[in-house]
Amino acid sequence: MTEVPHRLEDWPALRVDEWAKTRDTLHMWSQIVGKIRLAQAPMINHWWQVTLYVSARGLTTSAIPHGRRIFDMEFDFRDHQLRIRDCSGAERTVALAPKPVAQFYVETTAALRELDLDVRIRTTPTEVERAIPFEDDYEHASYDPDAAHLFWRQLLQAHRVLSEFRSRFIGKVSPVHFFWGSFDMALTRFSGRTAPTHPGGAPNCGDWVMVEGYSHELASCGFWPGGGEEGAFYAYAYPEPDGFADHPVLPDAASYSPAAGQFQLPYEAVRTAADPDRTLLDFLQTTYEAAAQHGRWDRAALEDDPDRRAAPR
Repeated sequence: MTEVPHRLEDWPALRVDEWAKTRDTLHMWSQIVGKIRLAQAPMINHWWQVTLYVSARGLTTSAIPHGRRIFDMEFDFRDHQLRIRDCSGAERTVALAPKPVAQFYVETTAALRELDLDVRIRTTPTEVERAIPFEDDYEHASYDPDAAHLFWRQLLQAHRVLSEFRSRFIGKVSPVHFFWGSFDMALTRFSGRTAPTHPGGAPNCGDWVMVEGYSHELASCGFWPGGGEEGAFYAYAYPEPDGFADHPVLPDAASYSPAAGQFQLPYEAVRTAADPDRTLLDFLQTTYEAAAQHGRWDRAALEDDPDRRAAPR
């Protein structure tokens, strides 16, 4: 099989300070859509039923139940539309364009009503310091389509490599999914043991939410469009075992942030590497080993080679 050469444009550059206003607006829009899914989907451990997923065009809710019907919602970052589709074939769209969160909220709920999808949500955003109710938010009103498209392309690459990393683990492991509360892509592996009760403390988020999210011992990693000039990859453990922060990790550009309680790797260090996939996989693997080794996970029972599992027996 011929190896596809790395092209720098595969991992796009997007400086955080150049699209921060669009990012913050899109964060609030994603909370509206995410809360709609939250209101309808059956509870799954660690809130896995509320997340968004990378799609071939943007970010999607996947199928959402509504009585005996199914609908979905997708941020299309190619045509810059929020697409709302139900199982009958009916569809409505909301333009992704510069507009206040309040207007986006009105347009989205109106589109749902037109499809006879009555969904009620709590309109106060979560996990942000300034929680302006959606219907009152005229502060966040920016949308740069080029930046949104580049962000989606960042997520595509992160999703692809995180999915490969996920395949090496046969214990309990989350999907590669996007949390609209914290506005980051995440993947979480679990040791199989319960964890101490999480102290909570996330802004405008009940402590009981975090208690559920962190009910079991874990090693989590992902990508956040902040924390660096072009965003950052991260990895942390809960509970954090002794020795975790001092464990040697790759690449050299990675470091442990005591303030954040996690290892961080600037996105631009991956983007500009000779082999971005290998650079990111090294970071994911060595930070996981920091959690598993110092936390005394049963690695023989939790890890396996996906190529071996897929080969004919």
